[in-house]
Amino acid sequence: MTNAKDPSRRAFLRAASATLAATVAPGALRAAPAGDASLIELSAEQAVARMSRGELSVETYTRALLERCGAAQALNAFISFEPGRVLEDARRRDRELRAGAKPGALFGLPVPLKDCINTRDYPTTGGTPGLRNFRPSEDAPLVRTLRRAGAIVLGKTNMHELGYGWTSNNEVFGPVRNPYDPARIAGGSSGGSGAAIGARMAPLGVGEDTNGSIRIPAALCGVMGLRPTTGRYPTRACIPISPVFDSVGPLARSVADLALFDSVVTDDWRPLQPPPLRGVRLGVVRDYWYRDLDPELERVTSAALAKLKDAGVELVESQLPQLAALHESITTPVITHDIAAAVGDYLRDYGAGLDFAQLVNEASPGVRADLRQVFPGGSDFVSDADYRTIIDARLPELRRAYRDYFTRTGVAAIVFPATAVPALPIGAEGEVAIGARRISLFTALARNITPAGSATTPGLVLPAGLTSAGSPVALELDAPPGADRALLALGMSVAELLGPLPAPHIEGA
Repeated sequence: MTNAKDPSRRAFLRAASATLAATVAPGALRAAPAGDASLIELSAEQAVARMSRGELSVETYTRALLERCGAAQALNAFISFEPGRVLEDARRRDRELRAGAKPGALFGLPVPLKDCINTRDYPTTGGTPGLRNFRPSEDAPLVRTLRRAGAIVLGKTNMHELGYGWTSNNEVFGPVRNPYDPARIAGGSSGGSGAAIGARMAPLGVGEDTNGSIRIPAALCGVMGLRPTTGRYPTRACIPISPVFDSVGPLARSVADLALFDSVVTDDWRPLQPPPLRGVRLGVVRDYWYRDLDPELERVTSAALAKLKDAGVELVESQLPQLAALHESITTPVITHDIAAAVGDYLRDYGAGLDFAQLVNEASPGVRADLRQVFPGGSDFVSDADYRTIIDARLPELRRAYRDYFTRTGVAAIVFPATAVPALPIGAEGEVAIGARRISLFTALARNITPAGSATTPGLVLPAGLTSAGSPVALELDAPPGADRALLALGMSVAELLGPLPAPHIEGA
């Protein structure tokens, strides 16, 4: 439903609102009856349970979310948004239930998808001009799994162009705005999914995380996000960056909803038992994750750690002195080596009608300038020989360092502030000021979160509190590879202790 002649998000959303109005009977989109405003606060589990029992129609629930999407449209969370299609899918689910069909685990749940995941009935733009009108012929395997479980695609969410950045300051479709302060970024690259969940447009959404792209928006938008152990979820038919690191994953407002997503995708339905926190060992590595922190973020982080300690958690202080050098020599070179071939293969395999060089030439100026550096002769070019050294020697060394750390300390997870700063102003790039010091955008947003992708470890982001200015601050818990279900169970206990954030105030909602 994108318009190649008019990329303006205001024009697009006006068209979407007109579609919604034309699809339903006059007066049907009236204000929710008394009590129905609470529908947008339901968790995915709660909403699915009520709809599956017939206590709440899918159409009624979907209308409540669509109204919220309309009220919060200034956040610019969506690239493709077709309310009429969503309502028809909702009615279809209601008819299925009335006909006696057994409801799936996500029955009737509208789910926003990051616009790098192939969908048969929406464009998959990757947030870039060259794919504005690209319509894949079929859903990605992940989307098929969600639909089989009863989910409805709510729309395709805005993102940092081609996933190549951490702000979601998209030059083509406009920046994604933070639900807690629309003058600030939502984080990237899955910024639209983070903003949508934070703003109560849906309780569960899907992002993609190569180098922090789920967890940064989760942290800045006050929601929860899971980057699973690499390879746990299928990434086929998703616009790639690096097959070595790419992972899709969920964002939600409860750990139980993240676990529900995990169960649907992996078919692992073993119940989770949140452990008592007394006696749990969590690792604190100050020589990497606790440097260059914004003072307000540091205050909220310290208060959260104090809560954990008061609850009986043993905070195990230790070091990973080799982490910074190893990570710096691995992650960016692997990504800049892989992206041209990986995206080129995707474009060919799914019939996008252009190659990687053409895609870069049509990209917005900022991303075009960055991606041109990955070609031979560019400042980010990595030769095949250097790449093999990284993959065969340095990457295994980093992963051994993580394994040795978990073995040596006996911790269930490493705990640290997910970012070094709260959400930055829209348009922030380059260096970031912390008092009299200046740090790079990488250090501010991505330094803490990115090592998990290289190490293959699952990472769980949980809200920890608000700064005095009202910006969310988050903790991340990284567990050993393969310990996803144990991490989710632990996350339930930690999230209950830290408590929920207040909902953001959305102007006009």
